[in-house]
Amino acid sequence: MSDNPDTTVEGGADLPGWEWERTVDDSDAVEVGDSVTFSKEISDEDVSSFAEASGDTNPLHLEDDYAEGTRFGGRIAHGMLVGGLISAALARFPGTVVYLSQDFEFQGPVRIGDRARAEVEIIDTLEGGRYRLSTQVLVDSEGVIDGEAVVLIDEEPA
Repeated sequence: MSDNPDTTVEGGADLPGWEWERTVDDSDAVEVGDSVTFSKEISDEDVSSFAEASGDTNPLHLEDDYAEGTRFGGRIAHGMLVGGLISAALARFPGTVVYLSQDFEFQGPVRIGDRARAEVEIIDTLEGGRYRLSTQVLVDSEGVIDGEAVVLIDEEPA
């Protein structure tokens, strides 16, 4: 984390440019059809930080000259960085959300500067406080990731 208070994220805080909405505010009331969206612009700093944190230094993500010669014609964000927006959306459900599984299908690239929006919706209630969700990430209404997740949602601790 940065020492700059404008870029430091404390538990539950949002940074400028992050936008989100949810259809439910009580973890006891979560049901099929409830959803959360989360969006942010994918910045060059996001890509660089992800490469440093993950060790994924593929030049497709980091080097302009290299990436221009690829099928994408320029640098793109890491798929797992973009997939992380799904986790950001899940974190905005009420209660304590624990990721149990996630299936991804990558459908298109996300470029530096794109605003990506994750949409998650509960599609099934499972035993033990678990839920199956549809998960997708879109850029300009075009799907770039499609999948399903299973999460556990507990009440927030007292």
